[in-house]
Amino acid sequence: MNHHDMTRNMVLAALFAALTAIGAFLQIPTGTVPITLQFLFTALAGLLLGWKWGAVSQLLYVGIGLLGLPVFTQGGGIGYVLQPSFGFLLGLIPAAAVIGALTARRTGYLTVLATVLVGDLILYAVGVPYMYLILHVYMQSAKTFPALLAAMLVYVPGDTLKIVVVTALAPVLRRTLAKAVPNL
Repeated sequence: MNHHDMTRNMVLAALFAALTAIGAFLQIPTGTVPITLQFLFTALAGLLLGWKWGAVSQLLYVGIGLLGLPVFTQGGGIGYVLQPSFGFLLGLIPAAAVIGALTARRTGYLTVLATVLVGDLILYAVGVPYMYLILHVYMQSAKTFPALLAAMLVYVPGDTLKIVVVTALAPVLRRTLAKAVPNL
C-alpha cells in the first residue's frame, strides 16, 4: 500500500468514526426505546471500506470515546466500560470487520442483505452477554439472561429498517465513493 492509499484509507476511517459518533445522537423515537443510527454507519463502513478499514473506523470511534470525548450517547471516558450498553459499542468493531470480509468479493443485493443481518447478529452476540455480565456481576441485578434477550426484541423493527436502508444505499454509495475516491 502506497502513502496515498494509506492516507486515503485513514481519512475514510476517520470519516466513518465521525459518522458513527453522529449516528449515536441521531435517534428515531419509537415510544419506549429510541433507535440510533450507529449500526447503519458501522455497516456502511464495512461495506464501503472493507473489513480492515471498516473495523479500524469503529475501533477509532470506541477509542476516542474511551479517551473521554463525549461521542457515546451518555458521554465518554474509561468508566463507560461499566455501562451495560458498552458491549454493543465493542460489537461494532467485529460487525464492521465481518460485513467487510463477507462482501469483499460479492456485492449483490441478497449478499449484502444477509451480510448486514449477520453483522447485526454479531452486535447482539457481543452486546447482550456483556450487558448481562455488567448487570448481573457488577450491578447485582436479578435480571435473567432469557429476560434480557426478550427485552432486546423491541429493537428488531428498527434493526430491520436499518438493514434494509443500508442494503438499498450500499450500491449507490459504493458507486459515488468510487468516483470521488479512485482506487477504493
